[in-house]
Amino acid sequence: MNPDAFNLSILAPAFLAGLLVLATHVPLGMQVLSRGIVFIDLAIAQIATLGVIAADRLGFEPEGWVAQVAAVAAALLGAALLTWTEKRWPDIQEALIGVLFALAASGGMILVANSPHGGEHLRDLLAGQILWVGYAQLLPVAGLTAVILAVWFRLGDRIGRFGFYGLFAFAVTASVQLVGVYLVFASLIVPALACRNHAPRRRLPVAYGVGAAGYALGLGLSTLFDLPSGPLIVWTLALVAMSVHRSSQAQ
Repeated sequence: MNPDAFNLSILAPAFLAGLLVLATHVPLGMQVLSRGIVFIDLAIAQIATLGVIAADRLGFEPEGWVAQVAAVAAALLGAALLTWTEKRWPDIQEALIGVLFALAASGGMILVANSPHGGEHLRDLLAGQILWVGYAQLLPVAGLTAVILAVWFRLGDRIGRFGFYGLFAFAVTASVQLVGVYLVFASLIVPALACRNHAPRRRLPVAYGVGAAGYALGLGLSTLFDLPSGPLIVWTLALVAMSVHRSSQAQ
């Protein structure tokens, strides 16, 4: 335990990164649950990760603009494919999403198989490096978040299948670069699960509260006990969500 390890210059941008991820993932997560396509986030995130890995294997910097374009392009291709499969085979869409996730994940492992730092790079993309996030990374993500939220809350269901999957692709691609695949999935699903028994008008604020509390608690504990932040935040999100869900059942 190291109480002297708290450093706001590190924790503040990490927490802001979490809030930006939650800003788009909470409302999208509620829609995902209502559509019954829970694993879409994992699939799109893994496809975006595959785009970053492919750019890296071609010799481009993982943090450079080429890798970002590759991630967005891969995610949009995945979104287009899922739009087509939902229209063609809606009854097995969830199964197809799972297959797509498995293909993207295994494809990434194949691409990094002969890379000396491939395993480390893949681990960073999955578990994330949220404590290394800086304010410079947050500015473009904040702008994209504002656009996504404006489109979502203004148009809602009128954006159609590809509009939904397209927004999802942009949101997930930006989030994976900040916090990793595991936290992206947890941020999408866990707060939405926690608030499902609340009155409709309370669900959004409750879900945001669960997410913010989970990130704050996870970052604090990871700093205090020198544990990996991303995986620990996944656990604290789940624990906070369970507590909120149980309290709603008791009322």
